Amino acid sequence: MTISVAHPSALPEAIGQSAVSDWLLVDQARIQAFADATGDHQWIHLDAERAAAGPFGSTIAHGYLTLSLIPHLSGDLLAIDNVAMAVNYGLDRVRFLQPVKSGARVRARVEIASAEESKQGWRVGSKTTIEIEGEETPALVAETIALYVAG
Repeated sequence: MTISVAHPSALPEAIGQSAVSDWLLVDQARIQAFADATGDHQWIHLDAERAAAGPFGSTIAHGYLTLSLIPHLSGDLLAIDNVAMAVNYGLDRVRFLQPVKSGARVRARVEIASAEESKQGWRVGSKTTIEIEGEETPALVAETIALYVAG
């Protein structure tokens, strides 16, 4: 399901609406690529043998890798017509609740929490939850903010 609005000025009408993305596999290749991009080569992410005996029973994705998947997972969940540009405006709060094990699938559940007009455009606050398939506790919950500029 996608949350759709005809113009950024209609965003306040979307408050309380939610949408859920498709599942995305977080495999070891993705974890390795993130480690290489960030220089974070901690064993819990990359050493499958050592991680199997560790606290999670396998390698896990970096928390920031999981957080960085939000734009990919949620990109198609909010469709706004008459927008010239949309940018990430920031985060108000992030909580990492459970690690994502290598080979797990995740998805985003996004709920529009606020929509405020500013000089630059419309700031939209969302509660974004990254769920792990088959797990009751999500990987993370973040309060994200995006800026939409009318076109």
